[in-house]
Amino acid sequence: MRQFSWISFVCVATLTCSAAWAGDDPIIGVWKTEPDRKNLTSHIKITACGDAFCGQILSAYDASGKEVQTPNIGKKLFWDVTSEGNGKYGGGEFWVPLIDVDAVPQMTLEGDTLRVNGCEHHICAHQSWTRL
Repeated sequence: MRQFSWISFVCVATLTCSAAWAGDDPIIGVWKTEPDRKNLTSHIKITACGDAFCGQILSAYDASGKEVQTPNIGKKLFWDVTSEGNGKYGGGEFWVPLIDVDAVPQMTLEGDTLRVNGCEHHICAHQSWTRL
């Protein structure tokens, strides 16, 4: 009986761990943006937020690489983004700090590069982010 319990535990633990690993998504992590119009780069942390993904501004850096403080640090950059399969993500909303508007995000993951596009009506912007 004791052996049966141990084997059952190992089987359940293995299935649970496998499911957790299968749920990991390659978009999750910390990403470095391209320089913006103020020549600042940011580090963006992407996490799972329920059944979707969200991104938060962790830190910002000037052209020399020195960390700078901005009022945007700690703010959500995007939310409710979902996987569309084949490395594509979309839906949700994307906040564009420089012009203070919300846009519809589209992201494409290619290796360690995340191509990020955001459009508000007919105005679109794009960047390539690099995994840190």
